[in-house]
Amino acid sequence: MFRNQYDTDVTTWSPAGRLFQVEYAMEAVKQGSAAIGLRSKTHIVLGCVNKANSELSSHQKKIFKVDDHIGVAIAGLTADGRVLSRYMRNECINYSFTYESPLPVGRLVVQLADKAQVCTQRSWKRPYGVGLLVAGLDESGAHLYYNCPSGNYFEYQAFAIGSRSQAAKTYLERRFENFSDSSRDDLVKDALMAIRETLQGETLKSSICTVAVVGVGEPFHILEQETVQQMIDAFEIVGEQEGPAAEPDAAAAAGQEAAAADQGGSTEEGVAPMDI
Repeated sequence: MFRNQYDTDVTTWSPAGRLFQVEYAMEAVKQGSAAIGLRSKTHIVLGCVNKANSELSSHQKKIFKVDDHIGVAIAGLTADGRVLSRYMRNECINYSFTYESPLPVGRLVVQLADKAQVCTQRSWKRPYGVGLLVAGLDESGAHLYYNCPSGNYFEYQAFAIGSRSQAAKTYLERRFENFSDSSRDDLVKDALMAIRETLQGETLKSSICTVAVVGVGEPFHILEQETVQQMIDAFEIVGEQEGPAAEPDAAAAAGQEAAAADQGGSTEEGVAPMDI
């Protein structure tokens, strides 16, 4: 994207019908560290990559608890994410105080989208430079929403945002049909595998990722690092066992092909070899 005469104000349309300031805010989401969400019928799992600015600093928190039944994972400008999570927290408290029941997830997501949309229509404001994955459980079941800086929102079975999130999306697209009937532990495993896809060769450790869970009979909470590391170690051991087991099968198949080729050569001596 290049600076031009139509991107100095969020309320100025380009001749192509675009609001460049809003698009720049959406681009800020792609620059943030990856965040992942996936859901089954009873549970929702959020995961994110903890990216520190330097070896001397700690990482910034990317997953926030909103209420016992709602949590968010963010990608983009973390300061904007903190402000929006505090707004969501206040909305949940006010609704609970007024109606003595938890706020439905869909209603909160619409209120959040309306708040983001106002910033695309006021010249003295700027769009929020953060994308939010909202995980929640209410009377209608488990929900996972993505809130965009443009004010749009979408419900997903599984989704990933942030830098290098395309690799995670590819993994989730291959597996999403199984998510609805998955157990809690299987969902966490798939979330960790998707996070590993975004690391591009870097070793997955509990110190560089955060995982949170909410589900039926389980209020929203962030898993302890020790628990996450145990799950990482468990599925890596399974992967190592599956690898050597597959090699003998491949060797046996290769041997059978070679034997078949020898037999074919003995019966068809006059035939010219195939061009490769």
